Amino acid sequence: MHLSSPRTPLLVSLALGLAACATPAQRAEEEATQLGFTRQLVPGGSFVHVLYQRPPDGIGGTLHVYLEGDASPRLALRHRPPDPTPRDPLMLRLMALDPAPNVYLGRPCQHGAPPCDPVHWTVGRFGDAVVESLVDALRQVERRQRASGVVLIGYSGGGTLAMLMAERLPETRAVVTLAGNLAVDAWAEHHGFLPLTASLDPAQRPPLAASLVQLHVVGGRDRKVPPALTRDAIARQSGARRLFFPEQDHACCWASVWPSILTELERDLEERASSAR
Repeated sequence: MHLSSPRTPLLVSLALGLAACATPAQRAEEEATQLGFTRQLVPGGSFVHVLYQRPPDGIGGTLHVYLEGDASPRLALRHRPPDPTPRDPLMLRLMALDPAPNVYLGRPCQHGAPPCDPVHWTVGRFGDAVVESLVDALRQVERRQRASGVVLIGYSGGGTLAMLMAERLPETRAVVTLAGNLAVDAWAEHHGFLPLTASLDPAQRPPLAASLVQLHVVGGRDRKVPPALTRDAIARQSGARRLFFPEQDHACCWASVWPSILTELERDLEERASSAR
């Protein structure tokens, strides 16, 4: 029979307290480590970005690039310095399900990257400096891995950035958005938020090249980015496909359907390549 020490409840309480005090960046780092990812720093144009990936099996081929969603500015300011890393880094878990060569490219100030002005994770979260820095950082990764092309995969606000980055990366083969905020102004108005005055809005930009594969994945129960809010923004993109999952909400339960979404992506890429021959 195992007898607990009188100190056991105290130790358990202390451990739970320490876990509760961990920042979102620290919790994400722990999860990344458990998933077998290593952490690197990659300089961009205006920011330093955290990169997570498994040791690559080889070089060349198309690289899948995962872009995380937004954090709550209100919760980010609870930490000193502020930590705008999402509390639930969904894209780390989805990337772990993807057998293709892939990387997780952190956004400015997330994951313990050098702090930056809060404008870059609030009203300017989709601003020109943010987009250009992500593009610069990704180009370095592409050169290092000798990638022949990229697939940009973004969740929520990461979907916004995927669309904006694709304009500047001619090597983009596909864009996949998951619960993507593709109509920034309409989204802010819908929720009664202050306009993101220092940000770009994909709904106000020219449509992406028709040669790109576009998959826009939406959840029927999503209240943060309701499906109706992005319908017109998707419809104006030539050849884009909208994948509707009636039981999913903004965050749950995308891992269960992610392999099937990746299958759809590969099929569309193969069909596009065949039609180009």
